[in-house]
Amino acid sequence: MNFVKTTLAATTALASMAGAAAAADCTIKVGVLHSLSGTMAISETTLKDTMLMLVDGQNEKGGVLGCELEAVVVDPASDWPLFAEKARELLTVHEVDVIFGNWTSVSRKSVLPVIEELNGLLFYPVQYEGEESSKNVFYTGAAPNQQAIPATDYFLDELGVEKFALLGTDYVYPRTTNNILESYLKGKGIAEEDIFVNYTPFGHSDWSKIVADVVALGADGKKVGVISTINGDANIGFYKELAAAGISADDIPVVAFSVGEEELSGLDTSNLVGHLAAWNYFQSAESEANDEFIATWKAKMGEERVTNDPMEAHYIGFNMWVNAVEAAGSADVDAVRTAMYGQEFPNLTGGTAVMLPNHHLAKPVLIGEILEDGQFDIISQTTEVPGDAWTDYLPESAVLKSDWKDLGCGMYNTETSTCVQLKSNY
Repeated sequence: MNFVKTTLAATTALASMAGAAAAADCTIKVGVLHSLSGTMAISETTLKDTMLMLVDGQNEKGGVLGCELEAVVVDPASDWPLFAEKARELLTVHEVDVIFGNWTSVSRKSVLPVIEELNGLLFYPVQYEGEESSKNVFYTGAAPNQQAIPATDYFLDELGVEKFALLGTDYVYPRTTNNILESYLKGKGIAEEDIFVNYTPFGHSDWSKIVADVVALGADGKKVGVISTINGDANIGFYKELAAAGISADDIPVVAFSVGEEELSGLDTSNLVGHLAAWNYFQSAESEANDEFIATWKAKMGEERVTNDPMEAHYIGFNMWVNAVEAAGSADVDAVRTAMYGQEFPNLTGGTAVMLPNHHLAKPVLIGEILEDGQFDIISQTTEVPGDAWTDYLPESAVLKSDWKDLGCGMYNTETSTCVQLKSNY
C-alpha cells in the first residue's frame, strides 16, 4: 500500500513537473527594437516603455493562447546599421515571434532586408513617407495622405499660407515627404520660388541662419509657413531659435510631423503656443478608451509622463497582433499575417482602426495647437482616412497599389496589371 501511494505520488509529481516544463516552453517572444541611447532616444525610449506596459497588461489577462508573452528588448542606439544587426539578433538568437520597433525611416530601411530574408514580422508605429509596401511590415503610423497632405491643406485653406519652408532632417523620410509636398504644392498653384527646402543632420543645433532664411522668405509680405520634418533632439534647438528670433505662430506658423507631447515635455513651451502638429492622436483626445489608456500609463510610469501618437500606434498594432494570433491559433508569421487583414480595434480618439490589405491602417487626421502646458488643443479632426502606400502626387507612384490579401503584391501596376517585385537593397 505504501509502495502504491509512493508510486502515485511520484507519478503525480512527475506529471506536475512535466506540466510546468510545458508551461515554461509555452512562451511567445515579442521583440522591442527601439533606440534607448543616441539622438533618437528622446522619442524612442517611451515606445519601449509602452511595449513593456502592453506586454505586462496582456500577461495579466492570461497571455496569448494560454502562453506568457516575453518582451526581448535591444538597443540599436540610434545607429542605423546597428538596427539591422539587432533585428537579426532578435530573430536568430532570441527567436522572437514578432518585432515592434523603429522610428526613423532610415532605420526601417536598414531592417527591411533582414526581416524579409528571415520572414520576420515588424510593426512600425511612426508616420513615414510611404512609397513602400513590404509583406513583412505592418505600417501602423501615418502615410503622407494621413498627415502631410492634410496639414498642408490646413495651411493653404485655413491659414492662408502663400510661401512654404520645408525643413527636415537629412534622411529618407523628410526628403521623400518633401518631394511629395513640393509636387502637391505646385499642383495647388504655389510657385517653385515660393518653396524653400532645407535639410540638416541628426542632432543639428545651430539654427540661426536657417531661421533667418525662413524670415527672409516673407520679405515681400506674403504669408510664410513652416512644414517641419525635423526629427529627434534637433527640434529643441530649432524651437529655441524661433523664440530667440521673436517669431510667434501668428508671424510664421510651424506644423510639425515629428513633435508630440513627449518631445514638448522637455521644452519651455511658453514661446511655442499656437504652433501646430499633425498626428492621428493627441493625449487631449476625449474618449473613454483614451482616459483608460492614460490612467494605466501614468499609474505605471508616473504622473508626469505623457502619451503620444506613436504610442497609440503601438497600442493598436499590438492589440491587433494579439487578436490575429488568437484567430490564427498560432504565432506563426504567415498565419498571423493572413489573420491581420480586416482586423479592427478601437482607436483612442473614439473611432475604429481597420487593417487594410496594403498593411496600413484607416486613421483619423488631427491638427493640434500647442498649449502652454505642452499639450495640444485639437482644432481639426477628420473621420478615418485609409492609408496609401503609394502617393497619388508622384507620377511613378500614382499608378501603383498595394494589396497583399488578394493580389499578393505590394507594388501592383494598375496600368500594366503586373506585379513589380520591389527589392530590399536599400
